[in-house]
Amino acid sequence: MQIFPAIDIRGGQCVRLKQGDYNQETVYGSNPAEQGLQWCSLGARHLHIVDLDGAKDKLPVNRQTVLEIVRQIEAHFGRNTIEIEIGGGIRNEETIRDYLTHGIARVVIGTLALKEPQWFLEMAHRFPNQLVLGIDAKNGKVATEGWLENSTTSAVELAKTFNDLPLAALVYTDIAKDGMMAGPNLPEIIAMSKAVPFPVVASGGITVLDDVRALKENNIPACIIGKALYEGTLKLEDALTAAEPPNIKP
Repeated sequence: MQIFPAIDIRGGQCVRLKQGDYNQETVYGSNPAEQGLQWCSLGARHLHIVDLDGAKDKLPVNRQTVLEIVRQIEAHFGRNTIEIEIGGGIRNEETIRDYLTHGIARVVIGTLALKEPQWFLEMAHRFPNQLVLGIDAKNGKVATEGWLENSTTSAVELAKTFNDLPLAALVYTDIAKDGMMAGPNLPEIIAMSKAVPFPVVASGGITVLDDVRALKENNIPACIIGKALYEGTLKLEDALTAAEPPNIKP
């Protein structure tokens, strides 16, 4: 099971929001690159970065900050040793190509997958196994534009419409759980995992070690952990250990 520590960037700082509310922000550091290095030094081999300003403004607002994270991690750990994915403000092919060219492994597309599915289909075939479908849901319905708009589209039904695409993964975030430190929405995550052929990355509400264990026991291949790591209710080292395959003695 893969563990993705989250780095959410707003105004060049490392922050967390509560339920996606831009008015409920907690700042955890002024140097996202330093935070990325810290997670990697503790054993992380995956990072999930979100440009919160980008998601709101529909542009890669924090591009330089994101690329600085990549640059410093490559300098310390080598190129292609840490899998970094980025979401937020990605609205065209140019931005996708730019991030992939500069060392980002996977690009998360959310809003445009819902609003322009034909464009997303074309991008998925143009960048096979490098795009991640990002579905953020509230009460089972998709939210877009950095969670500022709610749709009437079922999250599971939307995901299934892309089942034939060569996607790297699907990040499923339950907004009601995100930042609330109350555990993930396990039934919804399992339902999503059963509905699609690509790996589902669980996001939102993962708070304690038992949450990681529960996801693993239900064969969820990856999860994103944010506020719990920053608040200390879950240590990254423990999450990584729990995510490892069991030791099978001969």
